Amino acid sequence: MWTKDKILSREQLPATVAAWRAQGRKVVFTNGCFDLLHLGHVDYLEQARHLGDALVVGLNTDASVGGLKPGRPIQDEQARARILASLAFVDAVVLFGEPTPLALIELVQPDVLVKGDDYALSGIVGHELVLSRGGQVRTVPLVPGYSTSRIVEKIMKHE
Repeated sequence: MWTKDKILSREQLPATVAAWRAQGRKVVFTNGCFDLLHLGHVDYLEQARHLGDALVVGLNTDASVGGLKPGRPIQDEQARARILASLAFVDAVVLFGEPTPLALIELVQPDVLVKGDDYALSGIVGHELVLSRGGQVRTVPLVPGYSTSRIVEKIMKHE
């Protein structure tokens, strides 16, 4: 499979998720900007995937990243999507432009919703929906010292 084939539209996603479920696979969902892929991202996504059998990553569009983090993203959404899709433990990448991934979570209906342990359960968008369906909401530990903001600061110091 080509990595670009893992980048799905919202229209493609339901059939893909239904096929996984027909195979008895547990679907995991997480989301983020993933601007400059680093060890923290890789570790986080790998941990998320190990909580189930198929990992869907909701990826903020360029416009939504800009709204959350002024001056960003550094890499455009297509580059970020392709890089994420190249990871063996990522099964699908879907772009979303809304302020939160709630509509995408409603579409996926994940068995497991994952965020980093810097989130409290009450702050995880979609937690009520997933729990009401009998799913799990999990947080995974983040690798200390790794963030895109830190990488950008380090680069700026060395200019």
